[in-house]
Amino acid sequence: MPYVMVQITNTPAPASPAPTRSVPTSADVARLAGVSRATVSYVLNNAGAVRISEPTRRRVREAAKELGYVPHAAARTLRAGHSRTVLMPAPAFPVGPLYSQFITDLQSSLARLDYTVVQYGTVGLHDDEAARAWAELRPVAVLVPGSGLSPRGVEVLKRSGARAVVTLGPEPVDGAHTLLMDHDVVGHSAGAHLFDRGCRRIGVVVPREPGLEAFSAPRLAGVRAALRDTDATVTELPLAHDEGAAARLAA
Repeated sequence: MPYVMVQITNTPAPASPAPTRSVPTSADVARLAGVSRATVSYVLNNAGAVRISEPTRRRVREAAKELGYVPHAAARTLRAGHSRTVLMPAPAFPVGPLYSQFITDLQSSLARLDYTVVQYGTVGLHDDEAARAWAELRPVAVLVPGSGLSPRGVEVLKRSGARAVVTLGPEPVDGAHTLLMDHDVVGHSAGAHLFDRGCRRIGVVVPREPGLEAFSAPRLAGVRAALRDTDATVTELPLAHDEGAAARLAA
């Protein structure tokens, strides 16, 4: 019977997988800091109702930093019924530097109170459907630019744990706090001011970008209302957002 010689290579044994580091817990922080888990929770959640000495707070924070421990936001939300998140749906219109500065100031102010501002994309979501999507995140507050939220949407948000719902728009919404932004009044004030300064040929630049008509249309109407029954003329000046359109308008 013939023999067959087979060469078996000396294959090295597979390397042992690197040990995975366990995720640090509040119990680990408590052991390292020499305090209870409740104290860790009070310190890292900035609970002001419980009196804890500053040295203890500092010891807990240093232990958390050393271990790389970060509180679990979802677990905290589950316990409290709401998060420390202030949800702000992204506006459906182009924004400029003033609005960007508003967002920056809002984030800074709320961060000092241990709240986090999160912007939520709203593409494809409208009215009550959008409110239900926001409610799934259990925000503690919702700040809605524009006028796309109904009283029923406000109720959905409040029943999901939102303690405050604030809208930015020209009309109040039942159940919500509203920062009124009446662009008709803005236009009326601008038209009256220019007329008082002796201007009689007044041009109103109207941007063509989609979404900005919510601002430009009522402002134009306000200017026309202010100058009705006067000897002034109001000319609408459509303007696209490009240098060529601006040059043609200036000429």
